[in-house]
Amino acid sequence: MRDRRRGTLVGLAIGDALGAAVEFMPPGSFAPVTEYRSGGPYGLNAGEWTDDTSMALAMADSIAKVGWNLHDQTERYVEWWKTGKYSVNGECFDIGITTRIALANYITTKDVLQSGDPSERASGNGSIMRLAPVPIHFADRYPNQIDVISRAAEESSIATHASEQCLSACRYLATVLAALINGEDREAVLAPDWKPLQQLNQIKPLHPLILEVAQGSFRHRQPPEIKGLGWVVKSLEASLWAFHDAESFSDALLKAVNLGDDADTTGSICGQLAGAYWGESQIPSDLLSGLARMDLLETALAGLLDNHKSH
Repeated sequence: MRDRRRGTLVGLAIGDALGAAVEFMPPGSFAPVTEYRSGGPYGLNAGEWTDDTSMALAMADSIAKVGWNLHDQTERYVEWWKTGKYSVNGECFDIGITTRIALANYITTKDVLQSGDPSERASGNGSIMRLAPVPIHFADRYPNQIDVISRAAEESSIATHASEQCLSACRYLATVLAALINGEDREAVLAPDWKPLQQLNQIKPLHPLILEVAQGSFRHRQPPEIKGLGWVVKSLEASLWAFHDAESFSDALLKAVNLGDDADTTGSICGQLAGAYWGESQIPSDLLSGLARMDLLETALAGLLDNHKSH
């Protein structure tokens, strides 16, 4: 279980780093990604990652230091935005529009429950991309306390992404990740009749568009209908499409990032799934050794893994 917990966060960072060089590029417009490469919109070095991983590290640090506290999580996101803490190169070189507006609201009001835009049009993938610390921390609440996992997942989104699509996507993905961390079978977890999916809907109905994905839209669609976009619905669907029948960790991640467009985030979401399923021990050594700032990930993992039993 420790191996799969670690894999969930490490997988997020690897997917983020693999996709960073082709972010915003249309599918088919670039030589297929097979390993880390430099470049992309931010001119990163090979193996460097973006805001997806930075925000996950900020949340992990918050959980390790103070337990579950939404204000503290949001304060750390602000610190990342303003000072570059948790960044791969010490500066915040990219931040999503929805996230930036919400954090600016938070700075003014200090109200974490009112800072995110709840409207459907603000349904970006910025809260599922950073989600890993939630299922890592709450994995031992699965399967008997899905309500606890899903509530925390929703709360983790609300400060920046308060739309029902985003909240539902976080609730579903966190429950899937917790199940995979616990060693559940991939086919069972992704099946439309998966019992925890029914439980999630009973706790609070999932948004219809997220429910459609959870019930298997990713199985019978292919690119170009599958798109690695910034919209949370298509982003979740693309990540599950890449993961659900992949033969290995790297097979899944390369399928995800080669969709192009919001490639780093499709990679980071798929990386959470693949890492939770295969565990860190099944990640190829070149992807581990080439990942930038593993020290930051190790610090976050130490905090999460040493603290998960105490809250």
